Amino acid sequence: MTATSADIDRAVALLRRGEVVGLPTETVYGLAADASSDVAVARIFEVKGRPHGHPLIVHVADRDAIEGWAVDVPTPARRLAAALWPGPLTLILRRGPRTSPVATGGRDSVGIRVPDHPVALEVLRRLDGGVAAPSANRFGRVSPTTAAHVRADLGDDVELVLDGGPAEVGLESTIVSFLGEPTVLRPGGVPTEVIESLLGRPLAVAAPEDRSAPGTLPSHYAPAARVELVPAEDLAARCLELIAEGAEVGALAPHPVALPAGVVHLDAPDDEVEVARTLYARLREADRLGLDVLVAVVPAERGLGRAVADRLRRAAHPDR
Repeated sequence: MTATSADIDRAVALLRRGEVVGLPTETVYGLAADASSDVAVARIFEVKGRPHGHPLIVHVADRDAIEGWAVDVPTPARRLAAALWPGPLTLILRRGPRTSPVATGGRDSVGIRVPDHPVALEVLRRLDGGVAAPSANRFGRVSPTTAAHVRADLGDDVELVLDGGPAEVGLESTIVSFLGEPTVLRPGGVPTEVIESLLGRPLAVAAPEDRSAPGTLPSHYAPAARVELVPAEDLAARCLELIAEGAEVGALAPHPVALPAGVVHLDAPDDEVEVARTLYARLREADRLGLDVLVAVVPAERGLGRAVADRLRRAAHPDR
C-alpha cells in the first residue's frame, strides 16, 4: 500500500528523533536518517553492517536546498543539477557545515542529490532538512527495489518502511565528482553520455582502485548465489559444465536463448531501461529459487547498460 500523509508524518517524526526509516526513491529504497546528526547517521552503519569509512549520499528536497550541505559548488555542477535534479545523479562536492562528518566517513567532501520520487520529496519537505540514505539492505547484498525487500532484509531493525511502489529506475545514481576534473566515480541511473552532452566535454573515469564513493568496493550488490559472467556464445556450454558438477543453475540472458534442460532462465530484457529496472529483482529471484550459480551475459556497455555491467561485475567478484 502506498504511503499515506499520516505515514509520512510518522516518518518525519521518527527522523527528528534520530531513528532510521525505509524510504522509497526512484533508484532503490534507502535507509534514511537525519544527515545533520552524528548519532542518527551512525545508526545507519549499525543497521546495515556498513564500514564506517564508506561514505553515504545526502538527499535534499530541491537544488536550492543544497546550500549548507555542500559549499563552493562549481558552475558545471550547478548546470547538471538544474538539468537532472530531481533524478538519479549524485554530485561529489565540498562538505558544508550542515552535513555530519559521520555521513562522509570523515571526508571533507559529500555526495548529494535530489531524489525523483514523490514520497521521498514530501518527507524531505516536511522534515525541512536532508537525509543520508544508502540502500536499505545489509551491506554488500542486493539493493532493494520494493518495500517488501526492505522488510525482508532488515526486519525489526527498521520501525517504519514507507511504501512507494517498485523503484522506477532500479539502479543506484550515477556519481560524478567535482572535487577536481569532473570524474565519473560510479555509473548509474543517468547515462554518462547524457552528462557529457550537458557539460560539453568528456568525463574522466575514476581509477579502478578508487573506493571513495558509495558502491565502489570490488564486491557489492551480491546475491547468495554465485554469479558468473560469460559471453553469450559461451552461455550454454558453461551451464552444461555447472550442471555436470551438480549445481542448480540459472541463466540471466535476453531472449532468444537456447539453454540446456534444467537451467532456469531469468529473462534480461533487451531494452536497457527495463534490464536496469529488473536487474536486482532477478538477482533476488535467483536466491528465492535456491540457485547455486547464476550465469549472466553482460549487456553492451552503453547508456544504462554500462551501469548494469558494473553491478554484475561487482556481484561476480571473487572477494564476496
